[in-house]
Amino acid sequence: MANVGQKAPNFNLRNANKAHGGETMSLDDARGENGTIVVFECNHCPYVIASIGRMEDMAVFAKQSNVGFIGINSNDPIVYANDDFEHMVKRADAGMGYPYLHDETQEIATAYGAKRTPEFYLLDNDDVIVYRGRMDDSPRDPSDVTTTELKDAVEAILAGNTPDVTQTESIGCSVKWKQ
Repeated sequence: MANVGQKAPNFNLRNANKAHGGETMSLDDARGENGTIVVFECNHCPYVIASIGRMEDMAVFAKQSNVGFIGINSNDPIVYANDDFEHMVKRADAGMGYPYLHDETQEIATAYGAKRTPEFYLLDNDDVIVYRGRMDDSPRDPSDVTTTELKDAVEAILAGNTPDVTQTESIGCSVKWKQ
């Protein structure tokens, strides 16, 4: 499991979003000049679905800040058919603004220690994890958001500082592990 202060595991995964990135993408491909945000997400989770607009906004903010942004779906499509690669392509084709990678073997979710969808990892420009956890405190209802830990962490690293909060418990569905 990758913890705050450790180097993030690399990956090379198939990309479902032809509009953003190549057929496969690695951490090197996703990296921005000022770091990278890796989010473990999926297609079916109500927490992800309710956060899509905010994740898109975060991807735009990241791009404007020269921070890479990439989504990874590690769910077992046998458990949830909506999480298979074809459904990932459909979601991406509907206007997703960032690469959406398929962790078919679940090796990357295991290496990161991802537990939920959505779960965010902010890496500095040396690929060291500086924040891990939720985007905010209300993934299911944007009107109830009172904290913005991920954005706060990005702003801290952009200012050359360590985030005040480096880890939170993510809020969402569990990763659907293979049986």
